[in-house]
This record gives sequence, C-alpha cells and structure tokens, in this order.
Amino acid sequence: MRAPGACLLALLLAGPAMAADHITIGFISTLTGPGGLTGIKTREGMRLGIEVLGGKIGGLPVTFLSEDDQQKPEIGRQIAEKYLLQDHADVVVAGGFSNVFLAIEGVVAKAKIPVISVNAGPSALAGKECSPYFFSTSWQGDNYAEAMGAALEKRGVKNPYLMAPNYVAGRDVLTGFKRSFTGPLAGEVYTPLAQLDFSAELASLRAANPGAVFVFYPGGLGLQFLKQWAQSGLGEKIPLYTAYTLDVTSLPAVGEAAMGTELTSFWSAELDNPANKRFVAAYRKMFDGPPMEYAAQAYDSIMLLDAAVRAIGGRIEDRPAFLAAIRAAKFDSVRGNFHFANDGFPTQDFYLEKIVRGADGKPTMKLEDKVLADHSNAYAKECPLK
Repeated sequence: MRAPGACLLALLLAGPAMAADHITIGFISTLTGPGGLTGIKTREGMRLGIEVLGGKIGGLPVTFLSEDDQQKPEIGRQIAEKYLLQDHADVVVAGGFSNVFLAIEGVVAKAKIPVISVNAGPSALAGKECSPYFFSTSWQGDNYAEAMGAALEKRGVKNPYLMAPNYVAGRDVLTGFKRSFTGPLAGEVYTPLAQLDFSAELASLRAANPGAVFVFYPGGLGLQFLKQWAQSGLGEKIPLYTAYTLDVTSLPAVGEAAMGTELTSFWSAELDNPANKRFVAAYRKMFDGPPMEYAAQAYDSIMLLDAAVRAIGGRIEDRPAFLAAIRAAKFDSVRGNFHFANDGFPTQDFYLEKIVRGADGKPTMKLEDKVLADHSNAYAKECPLK
C-alpha cells in the first residue's frame, strides 16, 4: 500500500501542465480562539495586497482561499491536502503557529508546490533542513530574540529572566536570545501552549528577583500575560522586554502598565520608505485602524508573488521557473531592506521600539534604534541550497 504522501505527489505530478489563466492561493492560519488574532491580521494584510494590485497577481486574476486550522496540526494538514487535490492551489501560504506550519509544509513540499510562511519561522526548516519549496516573508524564529539579546548585552543588563510557551517557536525564541546574550540568567521557564493563567510563574519570577524579564507570548497568550503582569505590579521595579508579544492591538488593553516596555521588530509603521507609507495609508483606509506587523509581512508576501509571477510572464505552471522567480524576486518591501538567505528565510534589519506616551496622552509605540542590520539566521550557512 502506498503512503498518503506518495499518492498525493503522484496525483499532483500526473499529466501535462496547462497554461495558467489565474492563480489560486490557499491560505491557512489559526482564525479562532486565543491565537486567532494573529491569523486574522495576517489575512487582512494579504487581502489588502490583492486589493492594491487590482485583484491580480503578476497580471493573473486571483482566487483567494482561506480556512481556519484551529491551531491543530492535523487540521492544518487536512486543509493543505484539500487545497492541493481539490482546489489545485498554485501556492500555499500559512500564517499560524510553528507546530501547525510544519505539518502543512510537509504536505505542500512533497507536492513540489511553493509554501510561504507569513508568520512561523521554525528552525527545523532553516540551515541543513532547508527546502527549495519553502519561503518566509516574516523571520526565522530566533531573530527577534537575537536582536533583543544583543541590545541587552550591549546595555549591560544583568540576570534576565526568560519565559515562553513550550512549543517549537517558544524554544526557538529563547535559543535566539541566549545566542546573543552570553551572561547568566535568573531563570528560564516554559509554560504549556494552552495555559492562560500565569499567576504561579509570576510568583516564581518575583522570588527570583531578576534584573529584567524577557517574554515571548504571541496573540491571545500575550494579551493574557500582559494583563496579569500589569496586575502583579512587577513592572514597577523590573523592566519588561518582549518579542512577538506586545503590538498595537494588545497595547490599549495593557495601557499604562506597558509604559517603558521595549520590544524588537523588523518593521514599524514609522519606517520612512514609499512602500511602507502606501501600505499604512491603505490599511488604515480599508480596515479603519493601525496595521500590525502580521499584516505587514503578509502584505509583503503578495508583493513578492506579484514580482515573481511578472518575472516569468505568468508561467506559474512551470514550477521550477516559478520557484526560482520567487527566490530571486525583487519588490519594494514595506520594511525596506529584504532579500532571501539561501534557506528561504529573510535577510533584513531589526529595530527596538519603546512604549511611550503619545500626543493624545495614551501609550504608543515609538521606533528607536536599529539593532541588527542585514541580519539573516544562524542556521543559513548549513543550508546546501545556493
């Protein structure tokens, strides 16, 4: 009996390719529950990109499919199989959690179809395990924390305390921090991915009396952690640093307790380049609110595909040419500096942002310093792809 993956590959590769008269994008992400906000904002960024391009990518009309993986790897895998076998997707774009993305990528790569991550950046796909079918318009999971670790090391911060959920991305993020911050740690804690009550961990943190706290809690997890952090009063004496945790959506809910908190990112609404100005203005008009970085990296995925499809004259049925065009595509990124490392992850700049009081008296994010320039990932040198 043939394995399901082998049957899928045989079906997809059977028969002659027909010239494309449209492009089908299958989007998969967590759209409900505590982690749903990330997926929703990611989908908004992709829809905005398609709207800005007049409903076409590289001149081809777009069919945009979207389904909720419910933060479950098996559901993500099933949706990917449906997109490939029933909907004949030309590219699969996924914006969810790393463990779910790995399940999706395994199906799509076997079919030799391009798969783009617009959020997850698992180390399992970097370096020696790289794939010619994988691309990311976000970051490799260690990157934000590498930037923060480098910043805190430079400042001479002592004995930071680290916290993250216990799954692929959580472990990657704290690994990245420890790669660039070489001093001793006051503690390192991993909590269950579905845990929303951090009272016991905050009590242990208080007892450890660290010099700083660095946390990674994405989406709804971040909102719950930050609310409890504010209620604990720990922020009055311990500086808080984050990656992927605090954003324009969670900031109003956290309010005054977020003042002074610093975070790292590859993007800010304040970045002064034409592509970013167009994106921010278009997002505000379409969604009546400020964009998040999830929307920015997803918007870039559409602009990447547009450049790649144009470069091959719309011949997306020629998969080797399509893959090569994605890898070599040049487009105006909202972040400015962007190109792929050989393992398909971005090489880009990283910044510090700080929560300060805005002109309206409310906490807001302010772009500070560039922390890392033209930064890739620590694994890329092990990737055999050129």
